[in-house]
Amino acid sequence: MVAAFLLTACAGGGSESASAPAMGGAAEAPALSSEAAAPAAEPQARDAAGEEAKAADTGGNMTLAPADRAIIYTAEMTVRAKDVAAAAESAKRMVTEAGGYVAEERSNSFAARQESTLTFKIPPGRYPGTLTRLGKELGTTESLHQGTQDVTGEVADVEARVKSAEAAVAQFRTLLTKAEKIGEIMDIEREIQARTADLEALQARQKSLAEQTGMATVTITLVGPSAPPVQPVEEETGFLAGLKAGWTGLKNFADALSTILGALLPWLAVLAVLALLALPWWRRMRRRQPVPAPVTASREHEEELVEKE
Repeated sequence: MVAAFLLTACAGGGSESASAPAMGGAAEAPALSSEAAAPAAEPQARDAAGEEAKAADTGGNMTLAPADRAIIYTAEMTVRAKDVAAAAESAKRMVTEAGGYVAEERSNSFAARQESTLTFKIPPGRYPGTLTRLGKELGTTESLHQGTQDVTGEVADVEARVKSAEAAVAQFRTLLTKAEKIGEIMDIEREIQARTADLEALQARQKSLAEQTGMATVTITLVGPSAPPVQPVEEETGFLAGLKAGWTGLKNFADALSTILGALLPWLAVLAVLALLALPWWRRMRRRQPVPAPVTASREHEEELVEKE
């Protein structure tokens, strides 16, 4: 019995000593794996941080709204370039590379200055970076105005109204198939025409909102080196500002009145000549009209007696 007890004690101690290293190895394994994974995760974190910094530097001060919001992005900028034509071509190339297109282009060329105004449509995701490139690579940016408008509520409202109008038109068309009297058919057709017109107007508004939110609008004006600098417009207030505004309004009214008189003067001259030519004919016609004979006094006396009787 003593020998069996001793053998059992030795076996228990061996199992405890054997299990202890196993537990220690299992505990150390996660630590080693985390230490091994840390160097591999550091380059990924640095790459992500570099991409975020690059995106922040590209977008400038513009922060894009979440994807579930409907935002209209607009920007107007004036850039002074050495060669307006070359800068316009570079701007088109940048916008095309960003997935946009040219919506409108106007160019003016004078002896002393050149000017080109281009309107671009750019995807919202590429809008900040493209705007920064246009301002830095084309020349010197003299003015920049950016605007954002959240139309999420309007988009949802128009969408709901479109669905309601479509359901109403479908209901009236169902009623039209069941109508039997001529009067009912005509009334239902008038309602269908009215509801269809409303539906088309709502669909046009929905399409316009989709175009405005689906593409950012950037209008850039390229001016040559000899163009006068763009001066910021400051709003003036006070007595002198009111006096200046009144004087400007009076001048504008006088200019408009003189323009109208200048336009009417040739017609007045022609009408005066025609009146002078028609005056003798008018006098001749008046002379040909018969003159009523004068009533004698005796005849008047007879008429008074008749009236008295």
